[in-house]
Amino acid sequence: MCADIVNHEEEVISVGQLNQQAKRLLENQFRGIAVLGEISNLARPSSGHIYFTLKDEDGAIRCAMFRNQNSRLNFEPQNGDQCILKGQVSLYAPRGDYQLIVSSMQPAGSGNLMQQFDELKKKLDAEGLFIQDIKQNLPTQPRHIGVITSESTAAFQDILTTIQRRAPISQVTLIPATVQGDTAPRALINALQNALEFNNANPENSFDVILMCRGGGSIEDLWAFNNESLAREIFDYPIPIISGVGHEIDFTIADFVADLRAPTPTAAAELVTEYYFQLEDAIEDAKETLLYSFKNLIKEKSQRILLISQSLKSPIILLKEQSQSLDNLEIRLSQIIQNSLNSTKQDLKIASNLLYQSNAMRVIEKYQGMISSKMQSIQHQIKSTMIKKGYALKNLETNLGAVSPLAVLDRGYAIVMDSSGKALTSSANIKVGDSIQTRLATGHLISDVTKKK
Repeated sequence: MCADIVNHEEEVISVGQLNQQAKRLLENQFRGIAVLGEISNLARPSSGHIYFTLKDEDGAIRCAMFRNQNSRLNFEPQNGDQCILKGQVSLYAPRGDYQLIVSSMQPAGSGNLMQQFDELKKKLDAEGLFIQDIKQNLPTQPRHIGVITSESTAAFQDILTTIQRRAPISQVTLIPATVQGDTAPRALINALQNALEFNNANPENSFDVILMCRGGGSIEDLWAFNNESLAREIFDYPIPIISGVGHEIDFTIADFVADLRAPTPTAAAELVTEYYFQLEDAIEDAKETLLYSFKNLIKEKSQRILLISQSLKSPIILLKEQSQSLDNLEIRLSQIIQNSLNSTKQDLKIASNLLYQSNAMRVIEKYQGMISSKMQSIQHQIKSTMIKKGYALKNLETNLGAVSPLAVLDRGYAIVMDSSGKALTSSANIKVGDSIQTRLATGHLISDVTKKK
């Protein structure tokens, strides 16, 4: 890269080309460096990025920390803060500004703590305290859950709400302990020992699992969970322990030595209740499946009943149809008689007119014979029609009698009704002392109920 710049000394290049080559040179030579300084001129535009100047008494450099990096910060940087920044040196080509692109930031005071953390982590790892194969299995159905945290923090309320929502049958007991400060490690160890003493005194209601939790904070806030004595206490502990300390990006020694690490206190509560939560989902799925099957079965049976009911006719409908047929026959018979009478009247009128036109007895006798013949023909037609309609009416009467519910009464049966006239089909629908009606083939009976069977 240096050779490229030297070669360009004998030719003319643009400002943009110069800045681009300088940018590549800086990024290749100063990648992954750590810089200590004081933050000033801090700006937070709506884009979510952070822009500021890092300075000391000897110099200053512009810095940019983009949104996807600063979203992982566990503290709020302010002007005047001494911080250690990690990133790479670059150059903003449009302005030729020399700058540091920041990938991580931590307060300057935490540098020594991080060194202590790394040293303790390596030590305990070498001793085998982090081996996954020797960790205890968590109970799938914990009945009694112990929570070691400060009773004044929001973490316990989050845990309690989550467990009550996902596994309301589980008992939750707070084992209070200080979770920040110099006395916190000893308080956490005492809380673990108190839980063991409780189990010894209450074997029928002992703790099945312990959640050791606290909310997020700086490395100083979480330092109690990086204590060596606490780590060894957790490693030797006979009850399974879930560590849920800080936010997802925070790691402590307690996380590595515990039987299971959760990214947050709420996540710890979700892990310990996962079986109950899945069981509730499975029950709900089975309930939905069973309900769906019953609905389909009821729908299928309802459709079948509807089809069958549509193919059947009630006796009332049959009686109405037969009555309508009789009415139609009566109307047709009346029309035939009326038509015959009208025709006869017309013939009589014609004959009367002819009679007035001619007084000859021969004509009168002729028409008298015609009238007599017509009358005999009409009487014969009426008689024949009445006989045919009588047979039809007799058949209809027989058919109506076959489908009539009253025909059953002629064979000795009866219809029992309550006082309102509703037919009774079960003794459960009437009480002792009630009045009932009994309809027979001929007449009714009214009686009171004195006994039921």
